[in-house]
Amino acid sequence: MVTVRNSRRTTFRVAAVALLVGLTGCAAGPGTATSVAGGGAGAAPATGSVGASPAPTRTGTPELSVSVVAGDFEHVWDVGFLPEGQVLVTERAGRLTLLSSAEPGADRTPVDADFGDLLAEGEGGLLGMVVHPDFDRTRRFTTCQTHTEGGTATDVRLVTWELAADGSAATRLRDPLVGGLPINPSGRHSGCRPTMAADGSLLVGTGDTARGTIPQDLTSLGGKVLRIDLATGGPADGNPFSDADNPAQRLVWSYGHRNVQGVAVEPGTGNVYTAEHGPSTDDEVNLIRPGGNFGWDPSQGGTVGGYDESVPMTDLERFPDAVPAAWSSGSPVEAVAGAAFLSGPQWGELDGRLAVAALRGEKLLLMNPGTDGAIAEVGVPGPLDGEFGRLRAVRLGPDGALFVSTSNGGDDKVLRIDPA
Repeated sequence: MVTVRNSRRTTFRVAAVALLVGLTGCAAGPGTATSVAGGGAGAAPATGSVGASPAPTRTGTPELSVSVVAGDFEHVWDVGFLPEGQVLVTERAGRLTLLSSAEPGADRTPVDADFGDLLAEGEGGLLGMVVHPDFDRTRRFTTCQTHTEGGTATDVRLVTWELAADGSAATRLRDPLVGGLPINPSGRHSGCRPTMAADGSLLVGTGDTARGTIPQDLTSLGGKVLRIDLATGGPADGNPFSDADNPAQRLVWSYGHRNVQGVAVEPGTGNVYTAEHGPSTDDEVNLIRPGGNFGWDPSQGGTVGGYDESVPMTDLERFPDAVPAAWSSGSPVEAVAGAAFLSGPQWGELDGRLAVAALRGEKLLLMNPGTDGAIAEVGVPGPLDGEFGRLRAVRLGPDGALFVSTSNGGDDKVLRIDPA
């Protein structure tokens, strides 16, 4: 058992990584049908066969230092870094905290912000967050949150805030920046992860709220990746459906998703990868293609009612042109969550790996994208394999350190991971 305390760092060797049995879709490229396995129990047959992930090989892998920046949280959903070195933290129940630094033992300051209209139910609440690139001038940040009016669940929305100069309070500036994302009163499938794209647009991965027709409905903002102008809340320039009559469709970057939990932008290429919850099989990591259909359709083309989770995550029989996953978990699922790329020479051979958190799997997955965009290998660092429970947020800090949050529901932590 590993013991980690706030007052010091504990260093672990990560050169030995675990092979994940049953990780599928790694040998084939994103454009081949063989990279997608079948759906849940009773699913239609898979459109091709896939093998287990190749055994990861690591040489020259750095040691990792894992330390606790701060603890005593409840379901940390996201972290955002301020120019002065402070860190904002969102908790799903509707709390916002300012940490004095990104170093172990940081002081905590509760941020006074009005979340009285928040639906803190099930998977819903205060979710993802981005700090604006011009925060040093505007002190603005944007959150994803579930919204009620008169006690009735209304929508999931993006809200832009301004942080007070002393960090003690935040006030709403645009509510909503974007509204009308579908909501489930139970909070189910409320995924809402915003990330800044390389071109300055705002990417937002959303959940389908467990409604069968939503992922394939281009007029709904659920089960999508959205691409938004951060200043206006309108469609970013170059969106694939920018000429659509429906204003919601103009925001859509990709569709046919189930419950997007992580959005990561690859340094150098600008490629966008998402981490997405599957049903009983096939979590996915997807390389996003603008305008692409990623093949989730629990309504079976509107022919069945309810939410049929027996269909494949990427249904290549119903949608032959659907984009296959870059990686698929097979069974059991890991319940993948936040994602970010490691970047910088200090990471050695891990430079360029996609770090993906797992809730159910209670581990950090380090994925190596191949030249075709598919995930070529997957490794698990021992220090983050079951040692901290459920992992959710994954963000790269401005100094190149990786930050990961836990989501166990009690004494949750913000962890800092550095190459030692």
